[in-house]
Amino acid sequence: MGVAIRTAGEGDRELVVRLLDAAFLDDPVSGWVFPDEAHRRATHQKLMAAFLDVVLAEGRVDLAEDGVACALWVPVPAEAHGDEDGAVQLREAVDPDNERVELIGRLTADVHPAGRDHEYLWMIAVAPERQGEGLGTALIQSVLARCDREGLPAYLEASNARSRALYERLGFDLVGRPLDLPDGPQMWPMWREPRPGQEG
Repeated sequence: MGVAIRTAGEGDRELVVRLLDAAFLDDPVSGWVFPDEAHRRATHQKLMAAFLDVVLAEGRVDLAEDGVACALWVPVPAEAHGDEDGAVQLREAVDPDNERVELIGRLTADVHPAGRDHEYLWMIAVAPERQGEGLGTALIQSVLARCDREGLPAYLEASNARSRALYERLGFDLVGRPLDLPDGPQMWPMWREPRPGQEG
C-alpha cells in the first residue's frame, strides 16, 4: 500500500495528540490507567500530549500525509537505562493523584531490553474510522526497512491482542514473559531482529 509519509513537527502537535487520543482512548491499557471513563475522557489527552512531547524531543514522529495515522519512534542506545524521574514527572504533569500514570512508565521501563542500540516504537495510532486499511503496517514497514539496511533491531510493547498479531506478522517476537499490569490487562514486550537484504 502506497502511503505518503512525512516527519511531523511542532506544527503538527495538536493533530497528532488528537489522533493518539482517539486511537487509544478505549485501549485496554488506557482503560487500566484511567479506569473511570469520564475521568479518562477528560485526562487521557494530557497523557498522549506528554508522550508526544518526549518523542518530539528525543525521537521522530512519522505522519501519514493525510493526517490519519502516525508512528512515534525513539532511538535507544545500548547503554540507555530507565528514567525513574521521568515517570514521577509524568504523573505530576498529567494526573498527580493517579499512581498508575507513574506505574505504567516504571513497569514498561523495567522490561525494556538493554545492551543493544535499537529503534523503539513507542506508539502507533490510526484514526478509528481508518483502522484495518494497512496504514499502520505501512508506517512501521518504512522504519523496519531502514532497520534492516542498518542492522538495527526494533522493540515495542503491544497493548492489545490485535496489535500483537500485526507485530508478529511484521517479524516481532515476544521477549520473555508478558507484562501483567496489576489487576489489569497484559502487555507484550516484542523484539525484532534486523533482516538484512529484506524490505521490512
